[in-house]
Amino acid sequence: MSETTHDGAVAVSGPPSADDGLSPAELARKYELSVSGARVGLGEYLRQMWGRRHFIVAFSSAKLTAQYSQAKLGQLWQVVTPLLNAAVYFFIFGLLLGGRGGMENDMYIPFLVTGVFVFTFSQNSAMAGVRAISGNLGLVRALHFPRASLPISFALQQLQQLLFSMIVLVVVLLGFGHFPAFAWILVIPALALQFVFNTGLALVLARMGAKTPDLAQLLPFILRTWMYASGVMYPLEHMLQKAGAHSWVSDLLLANPAAVYMDLMRYALINDYPSSSLPPHVWALALGWAVLVGAGGFVYFWKAEEQYGRG
Repeated sequence: MSETTHDGAVAVSGPPSADDGLSPAELARKYELSVSGARVGLGEYLRQMWGRRHFIVAFSSAKLTAQYSQAKLGQLWQVVTPLLNAAVYFFIFGLLLGGRGGMENDMYIPFLVTGVFVFTFSQNSAMAGVRAISGNLGLVRALHFPRASLPISFALQQLQQLLFSMIVLVVVLLGFGHFPAFAWILVIPALALQFVFNTGLALVLARMGAKTPDLAQLLPFILRTWMYASGVMYPLEHMLQKAGAHSWVSDLLLANPAAVYMDLMRYALINDYPSSSLPPHVWALALGWAVLVGAGGFVYFWKAEEQYGRG
């Protein structure tokens, strides 16, 4: 085909293409093209995650080492920070406000330190999770990998940090006369369930934080409210009875995951820990929270896989 241009020259055009008139979707099907970074099926996604397991472990260890690399005390801040928090809470709630619920120091201090360490595990996992995608956009946009690897590695980082801190917790327990007992073995399933819960929480917050980065500024206030509602610094049941709270309020707060996992750890580690503070269904609650938030958080994060790093 040819046509004459305005200056008299003859322009020759090629024959019509067989693709003329096809929509982008039809072109993609014709040439078997797929969207870059498209979400795969859940089973395939799990297989990809397993294939990246070495990356997840190495990334979490590197983040843990780099976290305090500029501080003179280095990794000791992993332990010093929660201990300083415990000292402040002891002064305010244990001495000034009388929030120890009648416990002597040999019971209250291990109670307090255990609560601080366990809650800090969930708190830091949440804070790391909300920034897992938004704080690593360069990595997300440069490489193709299952995005869930990031929040999971951050949750694993916090588990490693807690295990390091447990050495100091054991020293505190021994110093106040709480020696190893058979119940200490319950720490293993309790921490495993809390880790699954924390991982699911980090995944949920990672998706929310990727879409709304300002959530990272709001989250500390939410976590502080959660801490006060979970009995980190005082026996929650005693304080609720003292305040005359309705039974449904007490049941709701005592069943919240932070309170459940703290009760499990305190029951396992502290000799003669009041059995009345441990709900008989606590293990079912701990398992339920882990399954609900762990599995649900993973699916919730996976459903937005295509959106991370775009825009």
